[in-house]
Amino acid sequence: MNHTAFENLLVSSPFVLGEGAVIERLRRNKDLELDPYLVNSAFIYDNAKRTLLEAICRQYLDIGRELDVPLLMSTPTWRASHERIAAAGLTGVDVNGDNVRFLDTLRESYGGYAKKVAICGLMSCRGDAYNPAEALAVDEAQEFHTWQAGKLADAGVDFLLAATLPALCEATGLALALAATGRPYIISFVVRPEGTLLDGTTLKDAITAIDGVVTPRPLAFMINCTHVSFARAALLHGTNSSTLVRQRVIGLLANTAAISPEELNESTSLVEEDPEVFGKLVAGLHRELGLKILGGCCGTDERHIRSLGTQLVTGG
Repeated sequence: MNHTAFENLLVSSPFVLGEGAVIERLRRNKDLELDPYLVNSAFIYDNAKRTLLEAICRQYLDIGRELDVPLLMSTPTWRASHERIAAAGLTGVDVNGDNVRFLDTLRESYGGYAKKVAICGLMSCRGDAYNPAEALAVDEAQEFHTWQAGKLADAGVDFLLAATLPALCEATGLALALAATGRPYIISFVVRPEGTLLDGTTLKDAITAIDGVVTPRPLAFMINCTHVSFARAALLHGTNSSTLVRQRVIGLLANTAAISPEELNESTSLVEEDPEVFGKLVAGLHRELGLKILGGCCGTDERHIRSLGTQLVTGG
C-alpha cells in the first residue's frame, strides 16, 4: 500500500478497524520492562521482546483477516524521537525505519489481505501526553518533530499519525512537520467531555486553527486515549456543533476507562471494560456520527477489537 492507496481505502470503505492497545498490554506483563526512553521502540532488536510484540500485532492482523475488513496498524514509534533514541544509546540506528520495516514484513506475510492493511507512522508530543503545560510552542514543536516525521516518511509509511496530543500549540507544530513530508497525515487529540482538548481549546477551534495555518492541511482529525462516552460528549457538545467538526473528525481509538486523563495516568491498576460493551458503544459512533476509523487504546486487547469489528460488520 502507499499513501494514495490509503486515501482510496479510506474513501471506498464504510469503516476501517483500528488495532487495540500495544504499549499498555506490554506494560501489563510483569516479566517485561519497557525502555525508560523508547518504551517499546527497541523491542525489535531483542528476540524475546520482538516475539512478544509480534504476537500482539498478529492478534489484530488475524482479526482483520478473519472479518475481512480494512485494518489500521501503527508503528511502535510513539516515543522514537531523536532525543530519546540518543538517550537510549542508539544514535545512528534507524529505529523508526526499522520499526516500519518490521510491521510491513508482518503485513506482507498475510498475502492478499495485506492490501487491506494500512500502516501509519506513529508519533506524539515530546513531553507528558496528559499534561498540556509541557507542550512545546509551535516553532519548537516543528523543529523538534521534523526529524522523526522525515524518518517515518522516508521508510514508506502509508500515512503519519500524531496521537495523544493534549495541546493546540504542539499539535500545530507537529502538523507543520508532518505536512512538510508530503505524506498524508492525521492529528489526534485527547479530549474532555466538555468538548475541549486538555489545554482548554475547543475541538472546533483547534481544527479551525490548524487547518488555517498548515498547508497541506491534515487529511483528517481523530480522538484517541479517550473513553467513548467522553468522546461522544465532546463531539456532541454545543461548542463543537458544526459541519466542520462532523466532516473533519473521522475516528476514535478509545480506551476502556471512563475517568479523566489525569486519573488514568496515575492509575496503578487496569480499568477494563467488558469487550462486548466496548464494541457496541464504539461501533455506535459509526452509526450515530459517521466516524470511520474505530479501534482501541488503553485497556483494550484482542477481545475488544474482535467485538468491535464484529459489531461494525454486522451492524449489531
